Amino acid sequence: MKTLQRLLLLFLAGLILTACATNSGLWGVLNTPTPPASQTPLPPTLTPRPSLTPTLTITPLKVLPMPGSPTPGILPTQPPPPTALPLPVTDTPNPNPSATLPPVNTGGPMDSYQTQSGDTLAIISKRFRLQPGQFISNTILPPPDQLIPPGTLLLLPKPDPADVTSPGQQTIPDSEIVMGPSGIGFSTMNYVLQQNGYLSTFSEYVLSGGMLTGYQAVERIAQENSLNPRIILAIIEYESHWVLGQPTNLAQDDYPLGYMDFHFRKFFRQLMWASGTLSDGYYRWRSGDLAEITFKDGTSLRLNPKLNAGTAAIQFYFAQTHTRAEWDQVISPAGFPALYTKMFGDPALNPKANQPTLPEGILQPTLTLPFEPGKVWAFSGGPHSAWEEKGAMAALDFAPAADEHGCVKSDVWVLAPADGTVVRTAPGVVMLDLDGDGNEETGWVIMFLHIATEGKTFTNKELRKGDHIGHASCEGGFATGTHLHIGRKYNGEWILADGPLPFDMDGWIARAGLAPYKGTLTRGNITITASTSGSFETRIIRDK
Repeated sequence: MKTLQRLLLLFLAGLILTACATNSGLWGVLNTPTPPASQTPLPPTLTPRPSLTPTLTITPLKVLPMPGSPTPGILPTQPPPPTALPLPVTDTPNPNPSATLPPVNTGGPMDSYQTQSGDTLAIISKRFRLQPGQFISNTILPPPDQLIPPGTLLLLPKPDPADVTSPGQQTIPDSEIVMGPSGIGFSTMNYVLQQNGYLSTFSEYVLSGGMLTGYQAVERIAQENSLNPRIILAIIEYESHWVLGQPTNLAQDDYPLGYMDFHFRKFFRQLMWASGTLSDGYYRWRSGDLAEITFKDGTSLRLNPKLNAGTAAIQFYFAQTHTRAEWDQVISPAGFPALYTKMFGDPALNPKANQPTLPEGILQPTLTLPFEPGKVWAFSGGPHSAWEEKGAMAALDFAPAADEHGCVKSDVWVLAPADGTVVRTAPGVVMLDLDGDGNEETGWVIMFLHIATEGKTFTNKELRKGDHIGHASCEGGFATGTHLHIGRKYNGEWILADGPLPFDMDGWIARAGLAPYKGTLTRGNITITASTSGSFETRIIRDK
């Protein structure tokens, strides 16, 4: 008891170490694992549908209404079914009685939508600019914040024909963006060398990794960001012809991906920008927070709400470096999709590429807090980006109590929150595979970042819940304070810390705040708000 009291006093003194954030104070200056554009340190080195016909007999739907009024304008798509449909029945009281939903025009035209992997009523409501109660189905749908089984048919009001959106053709499956099951067995090295293009002879010195060949740079970026190396290679080829051929102009030497920013000059840093931007598009579409893209020329366009995450990510990505006219050519079937098919085959013919990355019935395994019972830690940041400065808001930060601040040695252990096998280690990194198949691309995987070399577990080590992972540190990426950065993946996809599958450790549920790093953990009637200040209120202690 005296030991615990002494540790709590250390918290009151603000003597706790920092986490991944950009704020300063007693916790020091904090950053995501890869620094923002104004900084020079680099990330750590790693070791090497069929359409459905709407039914005309629709049973009343029970839904949980969402407060607020909808934004006008919906997407034009398919012709309406021939028969008008009844209104859904809402049995749950509206949490905001003053907010009213616009009536569904049951006598007017209707549209249809087939749900996809990762959809919830709340998410697709934002994309379609509707309310959850305006979607009807012949099945009872889950509450708005829970996943809907992929392939569920929904009917909704037909959009205003004047509502202009991006093309709705789905050209890139989700599995071709993330490093998931469809990428198992693909060798970046073999592919690049076989093409005998410029990338096969290219090499570059990287501050955090020494001399890297072209394929090593792609492998590293893909693995760190959990992106499919095929999509990275296809983007490189489209913008610079480095994979299949040779550069066509001098600008491609410094900016091979076409992003003209001196802070991202040269190949590896261009890849850093590209991976963060691609991830940003993919995961903001997943969360329902990406609705519009802005082109290089300053014009904007609403994204088609029927897109899948992979196609939305590609449309978002190419808008960053192209004008609207150029972009129209890039995303057309004869543009980037055709090049991707030329390089790697038609993804529509790949069964693994058409499997949902988040299948029906997915649940997070039971996880404990990743530290010893009775030890004082702080919830110092989250949700925030899993790797690059931009991307999936999938990570949480915890810092152990200490009598100094900054990057100091910690003797406090980080523990395995569940049984698993260490599938990969790298400087500062431990990846724990929970399904035991030895593949980082499949099933649940937990990432631990900023793990000290001394005392760190090793690859292929089988761990039981509570076994030692290592000690929190500043190793791996850019950080100025000792802390643990933890995130989850499923089938290669980062799982948003606040999403349909929220981060849950010992019943502490993560929720996003008004800005990255400023979220909360809640269990019962207790809520902890993340802060880098080292305040007493950020303490979290695992139950004995």
